[in-house]
Amino acid sequence: MNKLWFLFLSLFLFAACDQPIKNNDQMKEVANIKATTVKSTITAIISQYGNANEDDVSRGVKHAASLWRNVDGSEDDFKSFCVRNFIADSNQKALTFEKISRNMEILKGHFNKISLELQRPLHEPMGETLQIDEAFGAYSAGAHMIEDMYHNKLAFTIALNYPYYKLKEKEKLGKEWTRQQWAYARLGDVFTARIPAEILQEVSAVSSASEMYIANYNIHMGHLTDGSGNQFFPEDMVLLSHWNLRDEIKSHYSKGEKGVESQAMVYEVMKRIVDQSIPKKVINNPQYDWDPVTNIVYQDGNAIEASPEGNERYQQIINNFHAMRAMDEYTPLNTAVKRAFAGGMEITQSDAEKLFVKFMSSKELKKVAELIKVRLGRDLKPWDIWYDGFKARSSINEESLNAITQKRYPNALAFDNDLENMLITLGFSKQKSKFLAERIDVDPAKGSGHAWGASMKGDVAHLRTRIPATGMDYKGYNIAVHEFGHNVEQTISLYDMDYYMLNGVPNTAFTEALAFIFQKRDLELLGINNENPQKEALQVLDNFWSTYEIMGVSLLDQRMWNWLYANPNATADQLAVAVQELAKEIWNEFYAPVFGIKDQPILAIYSHMINSPIYLSNYAFGHLIQFQVEQYLLTADFAKEVERLYRIGCITPNAWMQEGLKEDISINSIIKQAGMAVKEVS
Repeated sequence: MNKLWFLFLSLFLFAACDQPIKNNDQMKEVANIKATTVKSTITAIISQYGNANEDDVSRGVKHAASLWRNVDGSEDDFKSFCVRNFIADSNQKALTFEKISRNMEILKGHFNKISLELQRPLHEPMGETLQIDEAFGAYSAGAHMIEDMYHNKLAFTIALNYPYYKLKEKEKLGKEWTRQQWAYARLGDVFTARIPAEILQEVSAVSSASEMYIANYNIHMGHLTDGSGNQFFPEDMVLLSHWNLRDEIKSHYSKGEKGVESQAMVYEVMKRIVDQSIPKKVINNPQYDWDPVTNIVYQDGNAIEASPEGNERYQQIINNFHAMRAMDEYTPLNTAVKRAFAGGMEITQSDAEKLFVKFMSSKELKKVAELIKVRLGRDLKPWDIWYDGFKARSSINEESLNAITQKRYPNALAFDNDLENMLITLGFSKQKSKFLAERIDVDPAKGSGHAWGASMKGDVAHLRTRIPATGMDYKGYNIAVHEFGHNVEQTISLYDMDYYMLNGVPNTAFTEALAFIFQKRDLELLGINNENPQKEALQVLDNFWSTYEIMGVSLLDQRMWNWLYANPNATADQLAVAVQELAKEIWNEFYAPVFGIKDQPILAIYSHMINSPIYLSNYAFGHLIQFQVEQYLLTADFAKEVERLYRIGCITPNAWMQEGLKEDISINSIIKQAGMAVKEVS
């Protein structure tokens, strides 16, 4: 799902009205509450209710004052509002919170449903996509809701009584908080910024355009050729960049030298996409043959002129940057990077970078690389960052797996009908499996697929997956199981949560981690058991190598956004050069010493950089969290513990880890275990 939509929806919380909306359209909004007014307001409330609530009063008044503008009233109006609306009685505060939560679920749930329905023609194969479909898909029905909540004073009621806590404060105070206090704090996170509706609408429109750009970035693999006219892939194979291209590389590790040739061809395609020399004619178009090595396009066997795409890829990033940068002046976390990390992930970008750099500098990486070279019988190639040979499926021919999945899942309905059985196979009770399966719908997807959770009880989560006319191939099945993991988490953490404000998980890294846990059990769900005595060691190595790959991609994403903020007027052409240089710099620092190859741009291929801004680091943390959760689950009842972990809810990352696993997020365990696994497998 569009990640930005959740950012918008997270602001749509509500309290009781205080004043009617005034028409202040012609008035320029400026902050107008002085420190002296804040102080006198605090004094007035304390004199009325006593000193017992002094900290709550001070925090609430200061936060409300930071959001108040001249269009909301004078300083006297502000003081009067605060004195009149502060809730001193704990029982009354709890009752008010329950009513806010109920209303938030109603509104957030229906806005989510509206967005899902408007975007169906963009995400699902519903015939030709017209401009009108794109226009409705880009429309955000709730774009003005935030500002409405300020105009009718609902936002200030919430800010005053359920104030915002900074990340450091949550980490310190949260150790002693009850579940109710955590829920109050999450409500306090709602109105931390006052972003004009037109800016939110622009972000939504730009994001939707980027989603469409990526959703239609298909390569017709059956039309790849060389100078001799040879074909390398099935005629009907169509792969979406980057997901399917990456997974096609993974699928060829069991095919020996022939597999290397195919992998090399896919890598040439990737490089053409990164440097934007890919001919525009061959994108999502089966009418031409294309040699990605020479970059010659053929029609009816004859070479023809074909212009390159022209840095449209990087223009999409520029568009997202400017749309998101427009929000900066209205938020306390005044850059998109800060909002994504300290705000969304609740981990600072600098801390994330330090952790990634430390991991990618680990000496165990060279040991694992040497093991891979031995297993491959050759030197490493750049695309071996996606080496898939530690997985159980790596020894199984993908055609065999395709035959199984295509027969079992000829369409989306067949996969939908099997969800209950899949959950039972994983150890969930029949009653729980039925409950969850009934609240997840499977839809065919235009893109690679995604999970779109419900936001209110009574609604269902949606699993979108791409299924060709020949049935679900193994690549699609593997992705669908991942998305199924998302849906199970989304459903449990909504329906089984004690407080609605705590529904979900701390950040998207956690939902990715929990989806990975489902994904790695894909063969088990097909009835294929892995009896290898080195199974656990191989799983450790697979996670370790996958973490290495995604951390480099994530670091590039971070540094690209830092570069954009340092060069806010950059053009798409300038960004294209910068991204490729950054990709090669990161490669040369952390991958060249391991691979023995320099100046590779492969880290820049990920589509998330275009349609999911500043999202990739969630995958890196997701791998770390997955490893730690998997280690815990080795000696636990899988289904029972998964349900317990999903019910912890949306507290801070380290608080979640402590409550769930009794440890913080760390790279130490996975590095240590990888070293031990190399010795066991060698």
